[in-house]
Amino acid sequence: MTQLKSFDHVGVTVADLDTAVDFFVGLGLELEGRTFVEGEFLDTVCGIPGSRTEVAMLRPPGGGTALELARFVRPDHTPGSPNAMATELGLRNVCFVVEDLQSIVDRLAAEGYGLVGGVGRYEDTWLMAYVRGPEGIVVSLTERLG
Repeated sequence: MTQLKSFDHVGVTVADLDTAVDFFVGLGLELEGRTFVEGEFLDTVCGIPGSRTEVAMLRPPGGGTALELARFVRPDHTPGSPNAMATELGLRNVCFVVEDLQSIVDRLAAEGYGLVGGVGRYEDTWLMAYVRGPEGIVVSLTERLG
């Protein structure tokens, strides 16, 4: 018997929280809340004494698994590879099911967020594309066909 109850959120650390929040709100997520966290709780959980972070929680319309975006005020953040590809270890992408994938890809391209590869079609069932969002976050957009 499993003790797992649900999948609550995925957390991503960013340097520019405003830009990241704007990007994901533009995709259709809703900002649930934004706050600063510091003190014994954060020090204990992340294992970094004296840390302070600003956190924004975003959820899809109607609820579901959240995306937690966090910006560390202290200590300074450590940049990752903004050009990471699917073969690099670590969080690979954040995926959203969308309608009209091509129009979203076009809009994001106009905003400066390009495709990692191209738009792929899987057996007339799915269209999928990876878009490199703010700070190199790879966002997988998937549209169910038929």
